[in-house]
Amino acid sequence: MQNHATMNATLRELKGRATDALRAEGAVPAVVYGFGTEPTNIQVDRNAFLKVLAAAGSSTVVDLVVDGKTFQVLIGEVQRNALNDFVTHIDFRAVDPNRKIEAKIPLVLVGLAPAVKELGGTLLQSLEEVEVISLPNALVHEISIDVSKLATFEDVIRVSDIAAPEGVEITTDGEVAIASVQPPRSEEELASLNEVVDADVSKVEVLKEKKLTPEEEAEAAKKTEKK
Repeated sequence: MQNHATMNATLRELKGRATDALRAEGAVPAVVYGFGTEPTNIQVDRNAFLKVLAAAGSSTVVDLVVDGKTFQVLIGEVQRNALNDFVTHIDFRAVDPNRKIEAKIPLVLVGLAPAVKELGGTLLQSLEEVEVISLPNALVHEISIDVSKLATFEDVIRVSDIAAPEGVEITTDGEVAIASVQPPRSEEELASLNEVVDADVSKVEVLKEKKLTPEEEAEAAKKTEKK
């Protein structure tokens, strides 16, 4: 059995705008729902939560201890303030350790692609996570994708190339691309881009240098005199 990150929480009475006082003191309002519990309002320490989030992500089980009672949970929606990126609310989803669940596991590219190192291409990641089904305790934080097999610009790593972690079934379509290498732009493409930029700049300069016709100047002088 995996060693889970642990998150302590306490029951919360404040709701709505009253929870701003909690945030000002370094706490975050949250809710735990799902297996073995009715939706329950709780609060957690912001800094402690950020450490747990970094360790567990949203795809591995966390032991959430609420006033002495432990729930196995997944971190669900994490709301943040758009201005300062502070966490403002958290959803914890309690799960049954003996029942398979649907989840998403992030994909992380590792290694160096020969098509990048030797051919000057640009590595592209077209899929950030895969959907899976497994028992909660079989879930992993992330799946590493070795890009060293991308030797040419035609090579593509697909979902079907993933070696799924033990006990995890990947349900994302196997033909979906994960990573590839884009060839560098040719001299013709770069020249074409420069031409487009030069054309746009010339239009701007023409607009700036446009002068009034004699008739327009006379009309403008009349308006000035009337003032």
